[in-house]
Amino acid sequence: MIKKYIKILPVAAMLFAFSANAEILLKDNSEILGKWNLYAEAAKIDGEKKAVKVEWDFKDNGVLQTTSTDSVGRTKEMKIAIKYLIENGEIKKQTKPGQEKYESCKIVEKNSSSMILKCPFLFYFLTKI
Repeated sequence: MIKKYIKILPVAAMLFAFSANAEILLKDNSEILGKWNLYAEAAKIDGEKKAVKVEWDFKDNGVLQTTSTDSVGRTKEMKIAIKYLIENGEIKKQTKPGQEKYESCKIVEKNSSSMILKCPFLFYFLTKI
């Protein structure tokens, strides 16, 4: 009986690891429209989170309006509009305004009030405003 569990254990662990990192595919932008509070970013999903204060507003016309707040710097607020689109279930967003270079961000977790994105170099942690 114990031998049976020992054989099943590695398979169960692989399935659990796969499901923990499964991506959520978007049908279209209606699933992310509106304002989101980007409150943290991290190099690893379970790594140390760096607190940030940025608002992302996904607009219906393919514009992602970002508003960052810097309470200690010279500029209190900076607004940048970049393009985004949904392709193959992922969010593709411009890396810099005015340049047609995009990065793909996969949704790792999402519910009605929160979302975690995995972009090429960082994980972004957001809550719906």
